Amino acid sequence: MDTVVLLTLTGLGLGALYFLVASGLSLIFGLMDVLNFAHGALLSIGAYATWWAADGNLPGAGSGGFGFLLSVVFGTAVGTAAAVLLELALIRPLYSRPREQVLATVGVGLAVPALLMAIWGADARPFPQPDALSGTVHLLGAAVPVNRFVLIAAAAVVLGVLKLFLGRTRHGLVVRAGVEDRAMVTALGIDVRKAFTLVFAIGGAAAALAGALGGLYFGSVSPGQGTSLLIFAFVVVVMGGMGSVTGAAVASVGVGLVQQFANYYTAAGLGDLSVVVLLAVLLLVRPRGLTGRLA
Repeated sequence: MDTVVLLTLTGLGLGALYFLVASGLSLIFGLMDVLNFAHGALLSIGAYATWWAADGNLPGAGSGGFGFLLSVVFGTAVGTAAAVLLELALIRPLYSRPREQVLATVGVGLAVPALLMAIWGADARPFPQPDALSGTVHLLGAAVPVNRFVLIAAAAVVLGVLKLFLGRTRHGLVVRAGVEDRAMVTALGIDVRKAFTLVFAIGGAAAALAGALGGLYFGSVSPGQGTSLLIFAFVVVVMGGMGSVTGAAVASVGVGLVQQFANYYTAAGLGDLSVVVLLAVLLLVRPRGLTGRLA
């Protein structure tokens, strides 16, 4: 029983990490029809910015208490700023050229890890673990790391905020309207470009937060971390339905649980294969994914 509890909560923690990355991807594709292959780079930027701040390089930041919270806020802010810069400088001039968009974002996705590697080396760096988050909680006989609960709580908060944003705010309604009919929204005098930048900023913030908290889950940061997580985030987006935040949340739970249980009860590495099989089966049954809408 304790093994099942540990695997379940670890799988939910991993699924929460996938959701934080996939939620931004889902929003960006849902409104802008942009497959942002640089999204993993934003995660890496957030992870390294948080690590850099928590390592004592930012006044007031650190690896414990309020200092670590400040480090996470700093890492998330840096990732958000990078996302806005990416949209303004690279994506905006290429809105009408989708093939060039893909090539440009792939290029950024490859260049950022290379830049991080050139500055800090290719080896993984130990991630500072606050004392309050480095212990375990005993639940039904299982010793569950505290950081799993932190990831699950962060994903739940992000999901709630995104739902409120899309359903209860003016900007959220503009986003939903832009998904349905971008030309009509523009004809009404609404600057859709600002909505695009806002969505990119939100997506970048979620990815950077995933990088900041992913360091807690893995215990380290590395240049290629964002790229590896991006693969599973795309799987989650496709399974949940392109443009559906709710679908991404449900799919991320399924992917995280399947991966953890398969890795434990079968040969090592079969967890990734199980996720691919799950994706194939779901698309055969529901080609549009679980929901296929922005909600």
